[in-house]
Amino acid sequence: MLGKLRKSVAKLPFHESNLALKQVKCDACMEEKGVCKCDNGGIEGMVMTEDAADQQARSGNSSFLHAVLNMSGMLIGLGQLSTPYALENGGWGSVFLLVGLGFICTYTSHVLGKCLDKNPKSESFADIGENAFGRKGRVLTATFIYIEIFMALVSYTISLHDNLITVLSGTRIKLPGVPNLHTSQLITVIAVLIALPSLWLRDLSSISFLSSGGILMSLVIFISVVCTAAFGSVEANHSIPFLHVKNIPAISGLYIYSYAGHFVFPNLYKAMKHPSKFTKVSIVSFVACTLLYTTLAFLGAKMFGPEVNPQITLNLPRHHFITKIALWATVLTPMTKYALEFAPFAIQLENNLPDSLSSRMKLIIRGFVGSILLLVILSLALSIPYFEHVLSLTGSLVSVCICMTFPSAFYIKLSWPHISKPILILNLCLIAFGSILGVHGTISSAKMLIKTLLRAHST
Repeated sequence: MLGKLRKSVAKLPFHESNLALKQVKCDACMEEKGVCKCDNGGIEGMVMTEDAADQQARSGNSSFLHAVLNMSGMLIGLGQLSTPYALENGGWGSVFLLVGLGFICTYTSHVLGKCLDKNPKSESFADIGENAFGRKGRVLTATFIYIEIFMALVSYTISLHDNLITVLSGTRIKLPGVPNLHTSQLITVIAVLIALPSLWLRDLSSISFLSSGGILMSLVIFISVVCTAAFGSVEANHSIPFLHVKNIPAISGLYIYSYAGHFVFPNLYKAMKHPSKFTKVSIVSFVACTLLYTTLAFLGAKMFGPEVNPQITLNLPRHHFITKIALWATVLTPMTKYALEFAPFAIQLENNLPDSLSSRMKLIIRGFVGSILLLVILSLALSIPYFEHVLSLTGSLVSVCICMTFPSAFYIKLSWPHISKPILILNLCLIAFGSILGVHGTISSAKMLIKTLLRAHST
């Protein structure tokens, strides 16, 4: 029973979001007549036996509002910090790209729902990939998902480093054994080490609790920017250029990353009480997020002009109390994400370990591997502390495939006998557009990252 639950959880990919994990370990069970009754505090309902669990999986209990909140929580994250920077560098005309990508990603989320309708047994993004293209489809989609998770964690750590410098400006720390590390790097190492024990957690409900404040943190950042503009601390009087065509490939990755979340949408679909409303949920969620991104982008660009930072929180007046709240919200968010993002790796790793190993030994192995992985992420973040370039590369290299190319390709393959010609052309155009955007964006952001690294090492 527990093994089945853990394997089903292993199918659930996680993002930089606040989607609560729906399936948790049952610590105390009293089995009677095929029903396992669990009392886990925040968990609603009961964990059923295999047949009952399958029936429950087919009929979720998530309401329309709950689904909208979950999907919005999946979308709002690191991307919102960089939208003012992207708009300023791309010109105000690039907002049409931002909005257009919102429409496209709304459609591709609708397409994912259609793919799930084709095969009700599909429960995850990787399942859809396997249904469409076999085992190779599952491996490819899973690979892209884990690459995005890894690169997102690097971006989170860079964000943690940048905002800690601002929050703790003036602080000086020197350790005798590590003279080459600057104070900001030492503070980041300490922060990551504080978050490190969370990777040893096996109780998935505890991991879910760590990530539950994501939407609140995002709203705090948004409100901070609005209040800074509204109360006259910074005048929004900078002019925004119309269009910088040469910057479009690089900033397209930042825009695409803002809508990255599709690989969790199948789980949201399965959790809904009325899956037929999934398209409406997508429309409401993407419209809300697009409005938030657009508003934040124009506000930040108008307030700070060419001086706008890739992370808008770093532009806010440091002496304001609300700025300190926004900065701490940006600092705490990455520290709560490590365990949640590592969960798919940890569960898959533990499932692949020999059954002969004790539970304690499995815990030690997964904790050790997680610790090593986090230290690798920390090393990369400190070696490549260029938030906008890493985020843009992530969006162009990985997110565009997950958000645009893969869903359309899945839909064409699964619906081939019945798909109409206009819909076929539309999805083929999306695949082509996503491929062009991804290739050009990856080349552009990679070149900028390399140039920045070479410039930094030459000084």
